[in-house]
Amino acid sequence: MTSIPLLGRRLAKFRQPGALGALVLIGFLAQATPSQAAPKAKETRELRAREAFATGRYQEALDLYGKLYAEKLHPTYLRNIGRCYQKLKDPDKAIDSFRDYLRRAQKISAAEQGEIDGYIADMETLRRQQEADKAAAASAPAAAPVVAPAPNLQPAAPAPQTQLASTRVPPAPQSTPFYKRGWFWGVAAGVVAVAVVGGLWAGGVFSKSFDPCAGRPGCVPATGGP
Repeated sequence: MTSIPLLGRRLAKFRQPGALGALVLIGFLAQATPSQAAPKAKETRELRAREAFATGRYQEALDLYGKLYAEKLHPTYLRNIGRCYQKLKDPDKAIDSFRDYLRRAQKISAAEQGEIDGYIADMETLRRQQEADKAAAASAPAAAPVVAPAPNLQPAAPAPQTQLASTRVPPAPQSTPFYKRGWFWGVAAGVVAVAVVGGLWAGGVFSKSFDPCAGRPGCVPATGGP
């Protein structure tokens, strides 16, 4: 047991200005910090979650509210989680969160009950619409492939033809009919002459006994000279 004189000497050390106050402040902070740090962190997450939801960062808000519910298991966070799923167009998870909130919450007012029921009705309508869209997309025929139009190709202009005088073939001369040729009439004259001579020969003109007055009354044959 510490004697009174020794205790007095120890307390005398803290009688210096400021020493005792600093000791009391350090002890107070050592005891208060662990108990006050957790509520402050919780408030910071809640503020961040509300800010993320208000600015449209619904996935970030959902992550924060999920952590808060896992720590505190307060049903209000289930309502907030359902609102995040509602904004993210996920009807199944939104409906589950809203119904969990109605089961776990206590002393819900009629106005809040009607509000949550309205959220659930909206999500059921959205779920039916999504299912109809999926069915329509599955039954729709496949789109025909888009065929690019053929390019408009203009025929190339024919190259100008160079006329070469040296390569042109002159037309063939027309042949003269044989009856217009000289040799034909020469042959014809010869044939006629032969025929006349032959006829005279056959008529005995060239015979010595030929009588030119035969069959001609009053014809006196000419006599030849001595």
